[in-house]
Amino acid sequence: MNTTFKKKKRVGDFKFLSVLFSITLSLFIVGLFGVIIIQAKTLTSIIRENIELQVFLNKNISEAERNKIGEFLASKPYVLEKEEGLRLTFTSRDEAAEAFLKDTGEDFTKFLDDNPLRDSYTLAIAEDYQTAEMIEEIVEEIQLQNGVFEVTYMNDLVESINRNLIKVSIVMGAFIIILILSVIMLINNTIRLALFSQRFLIRSMQLVGATRGFIRRPFLGKAFFFGALAGIMASAILFALIEYAKANVDGFSMLQNYDLLYLLFGGLVIIGAILSFFSTLRAVNKYLNMSLDELY
Repeated sequence: MNTTFKKKKRVGDFKFLSVLFSITLSLFIVGLFGVIIIQAKTLTSIIRENIELQVFLNKNISEAERNKIGEFLASKPYVLEKEEGLRLTFTSRDEAAEAFLKDTGEDFTKFLDDNPLRDSYTLAIAEDYQTAEMIEEIVEEIQLQNGVFEVTYMNDLVESINRNLIKVSIVMGAFIIILILSVIMLINNTIRLALFSQRFLIRSMQLVGATRGFIRRPFLGKAFFFGALAGIMASAILFALIEYAKANVDGFSMLQNYDLLYLLFGGLVIIGAILSFFSTLRAVNKYLNMSLDELY
């Protein structure tokens, strides 16, 4: 005689595999967009670091005056400071002539008796000071120093960068809002459908006197765990893709900011756990409040 054993259904036992897959996919999409934003921010910082001022000095300036101007510039907070030091360099007129010859292949000393180029300082501007108005104030301040002949910079580049950044920020902000709302709806609907098979078990437990908290506890515990697990899995996939791209795409490593990436990965874990928890809470409460006719 064949005997068929049917596994007893327990509260909280529903198809979490499909839920895990859906949450992981949703968080992966959010994380991928987050990686794009981080890399765009890093690329913007790299571009901004190329916003430089060139300070040309008077001809026949004394070494003391030249050093004084260098010390003045080095003391200013608007000079970009990196781990390797201040982005402030001095170029003598002879070095400028050698660079000109190397770049153009033309030796002006053949038809000019004197080197027309000047000693100069080149300084990169810190990001906090990269508005057109602040740069103009910096230029005016430097030009007032004794021994300074002229200060030049690419004004059009500064305005173009700032203008385009505003447009990109607005567009990306709109995408973020739409994406977050879509992910919330997707996770919420996935969990609600997964809990659909448990609705009669929930009602049975109510009929035997189980409290609402007792019924919700196993669902919420598993939802929190699987939401966090989905965040870990999505982060692992993203990290693997980033490392693969670094190994195969030239220059890709320059766009990586691991401090922000690790914050993003931690955020995915927290977001997954919280969204899964509250979506499950909402779905369980819905079935707890339904009448028997509505359950059918």
